[in-house]
Amino acid sequence: MAKIIGGITTSHIPAIGVAMDRGIEDTPYWKDFFAGYPPIREWLNKEKPDIAIVFYNDHGLEMFLDKKPTFAIGCAPQYENADEGWGIATIPPVTGETELSWHIVNELIENDFDPTVCQDIKVDHGLTVPLSLMYPGRNYQHLKVIPVSINCERHPMPKPSRCYAFGQAIGRAVESFAGDQKVVVFGTGGLSHQLDGERAGIINADFDEECMDKLVSDPEALTKYTNDELTEIAGAQGVELNMWIAMRGCMLGKVKEVHRNYVAPISNTGAGTQLLLPED
Repeated sequence: MAKIIGGITTSHIPAIGVAMDRGIEDTPYWKDFFAGYPPIREWLNKEKPDIAIVFYNDHGLEMFLDKKPTFAIGCAPQYENADEGWGIATIPPVTGETELSWHIVNELIENDFDPTVCQDIKVDHGLTVPLSLMYPGRNYQHLKVIPVSINCERHPMPKPSRCYAFGQAIGRAVESFAGDQKVVVFGTGGLSHQLDGERAGIINADFDEECMDKLVSDPEALTKYTNDELTEIAGAQGVELNMWIAMRGCMLGKVKEVHRNYVAPISNTGAGTQLLLPED
């Protein structure tokens, strides 16, 4: 059977892509943030996963407010990026995965989830920035990617508990797939941040650290929050924690944290990264 070998959390803010394009990773503003990624890159280069399931949210490139699926999964052989207007250079095509992705879709529908199935979709910075972070120089095309989009922009949005259950269903689908592929799961976005309104710039570092702790020791505690509570505690875009929760749901057993980094503020965001491995 296919096996999930690890989970990675990371911010996906557009400014990260701009910093990498400009080669300013070692400047005072950025160096502590980028210092968090070499250990994860080393693990990826050592383990060489075959497939990455990437939980992200589309910010309007493909799924705008007039068409916003709660959950969407890509089943295409390739994914293109396009100019989003953030000043990030477009990246080369992302290699898709079609066999496991269709298996996941079928298993989800059999188990009472009904994702939107996308056979032609452009992917935005929510997915491209994490790939560029993990594989500098955009050396990611050997990796087969399954994009999984969760609505974190337009109400009503799925609850943390639903996102966790969604991740668990995907984890079970991976385990039931007849193959020996090594799978890594990315939970992207967040942590606490709000980009507009009276509370623009809010960061709750204590809550962010608590979330990172709970992802390891007690993920179900995070499912007790409502999206309204997350907005109050962590800002309007703090609901992106739901992508991290879905990632953790995929890892069905206990996990151990082998790496963590947290820096705030980075582009008005509490930016954290973790590497989680299944506990032996």
